[in-house]
Amino acid sequence: MSSLLPDFDWQPRTRLIFGAGSLARIGDLARELGGRSALVVTDAGIVAAGHVAPAVGYLENAGLSVAVFDAVQENPTTDDVDACVAAARKIHADILIGLGGGSAIDTAKGANFLLTGGGQMRDYWGVGKATKPMLPSIAVPTTAGTGSECQSFALIADAETHQKMACGDPKAAPRIAILDPLLTVSQPRRVTACTGMDAIAHAVETAVTLRRNPVSWLYSREAFRLLIANFFRVLGMPDDIKARAGMLLGAAYAGLAIENSMLGAAHAAANPLTAHFAIAHGQAVGMMLPHVVRFNAEHSDARESYREMMTFADRLDPEATAEEAVATLSSCLDDCLLIAGFPSSLIECAVTEKAIPALADGAAAQWTATFNPRPVTAEDFTRLYRRALGP
Repeated sequence: MSSLLPDFDWQPRTRLIFGAGSLARIGDLARELGGRSALVVTDAGIVAAGHVAPAVGYLENAGLSVAVFDAVQENPTTDDVDACVAAARKIHADILIGLGGGSAIDTAKGANFLLTGGGQMRDYWGVGKATKPMLPSIAVPTTAGTGSECQSFALIADAETHQKMACGDPKAAPRIAILDPLLTVSQPRRVTACTGMDAIAHAVETAVTLRRNPVSWLYSREAFRLLIANFFRVLGMPDDIKARAGMLLGAAYAGLAIENSMLGAAHAAANPLTAHFAIAHGQAVGMMLPHVVRFNAEHSDARESYREMMTFADRLDPEATAEEAVATLSSCLDDCLLIAGFPSSLIECAVTEKAIPALADGAAAQWTATFNPRPVTAEDFTRLYRRALGP
């Protein structure tokens, strides 16, 4: 990082409860927040995995009345949020439980905006547009990826235009996040790979953005250390609870880093790939990340941050140069893609040279692109996509 420390103003908003079996505390925690009528927001896959029934039981044993909304879709839309709002109103919910991946947690956040402030989701597109107090909420991630449990933003797509809206307000952050690694064991290998790559990208990108500061840096580097130490292990030994715990905590720390730093060009480049070619977000951002790291290496502060991050993670000799750090980091990320089983080039994902201009324009219009340490234009994204396209 630069020797000049940036200003920051950070107030922790989410209480973190970490440990195997910690889901059992959800009833007492909900009562502590004043909950009497809880809506559990989740999806059918989490129900089938057997995680919802115990959560409901713990809540009911603590004296709460409970209903389940299990219709959350991947990449939630305004329609999903509206349906969740209707379910919450039906039971007069006074506490929301987001149980699942980032989609479930974001849907719960989106519903919270509308339940407390009225209007439509687009009214909250941006930052700080919630004018009224919001319902208390608890986030229980079952994937180690998005870090949504530690963030005040909900990413909701407009059902008509498909435009993704980042709706953020400090009041929307979950009051409590329960990090129980036992809940992540049921993930299919591909979900573990995609969410894990997403979390790694969060750590790498937050370490170098224009908004990084001493607080975000603490979380970025510790998130990277935990994630890179456990990613290969959890894919090879999916029942390793210690590795699962490391990934889950790393993803949460990366979420806290996002909350204080934002993201960059890799995420900006990934979103159009998901929109146009249905490439899973974690795979898309993982495939673009090594190219963005090499691009950002032209920026001296970013290059030095990569060196410090790799050294902290014990992946680099402390005497190594920043240039050696960039090469080692890029190689490490390439290895992550290989062990994850992702294609090595975009051409293997049916992306064509003809599609690149539209992809580049879409990437340049992404909000996250504005935080990249090195200014990035549509022409730069064109070159990044061509490199990722493969030989």
